[in-house]
Amino acid sequence: MSKIINAKDLQISLDDANEKELFKWLVASFLMGKRIQGAIAAKAYQVIVDKHQRDTPRKLSHCSHRELVAMLGEAHYVRYDETTASRLLALAHKLNNEYAGKVGNLVEASTDRHEFERRLLAFEGIGPKTVEIFMREVGKVIF
Repeated sequence: MSKIINAKDLQISLDDANEKELFKWLVASFLMGKRIQGAIAAKAYQVIVDKHQRDTPRKLSHCSHRELVAMLGEAHYVRYDETTASRLLALAHKLNNEYAGKVGNLVEASTDRHEFERRLLAFEGIGPKTVEIFMREVGKVIF
């Protein structure tokens, strides 16, 4: 059984619900929510966010699909690289277009935790597992 990767393992600090850190954990949760080894998902997060500095929805949305596929490949996240790249771009665009690029605005638009989770599930590629991973650490900070 592999170790559960948490935000601190990725040097993400969620203590004060900082916007940039919330987005970084959302990206990490998104990558770990797929049927892929946790270590590979963590590496993909590090390549995209740390190495290539795609740490905001705006910066991520300025990637091309091809660039994201290459970043995922660099991390050996190859099984779902094409769909993951498309869905990461869709996530960034939806956050930018519907929530002014802020996870915090997604929180503010929600009346409670249940509605927030429902809103997360409305993002393409986010399913119950991704919500579970994200909320495992963020739920106690934002609700």
